[in-house]
Amino acid sequence: MADPKGFMTTPRQDWPRRPVAERVRDWDEVYVPGALLPIINKQADRCMDCGIPFCHDACPLGNLIPEWNDLVSRDDWRQAADRLHATNNFPEFTGRLCPAPCEAGCVLAINQPAVTIKNVEVAIADQAWERGFAPPRPPDRLSGRTVAVIGSGPTGLAAAQQLTRAGHTVAVYEKDDRLGGLMRYGIPEFKMEKHHLDRRLEQMRAEGTKFRTSTAVGRDVGAAELRARYDAVVIATGATAWRELPVSGRELAGIQQAMEYLPLSNRVREGDLESSPMSAAGKHVVIVGGGDTGADCLGTAVREGAASVTQLDIYAQPGAGRDEDAEPWPTYPKIYRLSAAHEEARDLETAPAADADARLFAASTLRFTGDEDGHVRSLHLVEVDARRRPLAGTGRTLPADLVLLALGFSGPDREDGLVDQLGLAMEPRGTITRDAGFATNVPGVFAAGDAARGQSLIVWAIAEGRAVAAAVDRHLTGSSRLPAPIGPYDRPMTV
Repeated sequence: MADPKGFMTTPRQDWPRRPVAERVRDWDEVYVPGALLPIINKQADRCMDCGIPFCHDACPLGNLIPEWNDLVSRDDWRQAADRLHATNNFPEFTGRLCPAPCEAGCVLAINQPAVTIKNVEVAIADQAWERGFAPPRPPDRLSGRTVAVIGSGPTGLAAAQQLTRAGHTVAVYEKDDRLGGLMRYGIPEFKMEKHHLDRRLEQMRAEGTKFRTSTAVGRDVGAAELRARYDAVVIATGATAWRELPVSGRELAGIQQAMEYLPLSNRVREGDLESSPMSAAGKHVVIVGGGDTGADCLGTAVREGAASVTQLDIYAQPGAGRDEDAEPWPTYPKIYRLSAAHEEARDLETAPAADADARLFAASTLRFTGDEDGHVRSLHLVEVDARRRPLAGTGRTLPADLVLLALGFSGPDREDGLVDQLGLAMEPRGTITRDAGFATNVPGVFAAGDAARGQSLIVWAIAEGRAVAAAVDRHLTGSSRLPAPIGPYDRPMTV
């Protein structure tokens, strides 16, 4: 603990964002380049080195947060990088994309703003790369065992890296033409520039992990054939089966799923397309769904030059502070948060009729209406109470040339045939059944990440990847020294 009084003398200071008018004209990350490093040592000083650090429990990876806070406050970046990578394969991803449940569990957050744990994490990760503290770590010797990992999202990549470093020969199969899963084609560039992902993939290649892109298991290669070829298989395909909105007019043109829309804008950034065929330019856009994916659509539509953008959230607008009775510390509270995309929408007034920034809260979609050509032109909504019951006399209509459905995901997509070809048992909610050791009902086949857990956070995805790697290593060798931060039935802290 470098400064015993740091939490009393130093106020919280977050990584500043670039001015809205500047950042909406490009696709670069929203934060001011170089502005984090000058403030991060003092922010790390705010950590109280608690006797019982609840930030550990709030983070499924079990990140050693007080330890690396202390090291950063002392400018010991090498040791800080070692302690951070001891529990997290990809801190540059979580430092940019995770909503930081660790900060909700910070003891300082009981009566003060929490330590900027997420900012400290990303500072360490970036410094590790800049100073050469993240070299490839190939195994000393090979085990002679082979593993196929299906899916190259954070779960699949974490599992593959852990198993490769343990000495197994690992091949990652990805159905898209590029690696990264939703980090590649779902997360917009302004949230995480893709060079962070590419750099980590090069590290994994240097360690010995093999990658097979444009290969959908179940369609391009038979699932049973793949199982016969490898000693073990890890299914980490994610939960890509999106939820639908079964209301009148859903069949109209111009109503798209968020994950049909976002990949196209990312492909423009990759140079595959000159412009997106679903571009929001000049259109009245309505986003149905109040989560992070909806916010990603919001920021994307703003940058594409939409005429207006409104986001509908079926929940009531949360308060600015924690409800101690309903969501006591150290649980992750539902409070009003202003993401970078919402800040942009608020300042640019993309939805003048919204309750706050671009959002309409407690709003439920009733139906869509279109023009004579069968294209959507209006969305009809109604306000709802806490039990989602319509409130009489609250109906209204929004102009809508493009509607984006961001309603979440139920489980793995079964169209490729992977699930059925292997004969995997499934849960009623659409996820893959597994036992306490991450094993499915098919011998040698394991399931991890959103495909088995259901839609979750990136930090849980990486924790799942690390844990399933330990399970597979134990299956192949009889024991394992790989860390297993969570079990398949663990869940976030709740009331």
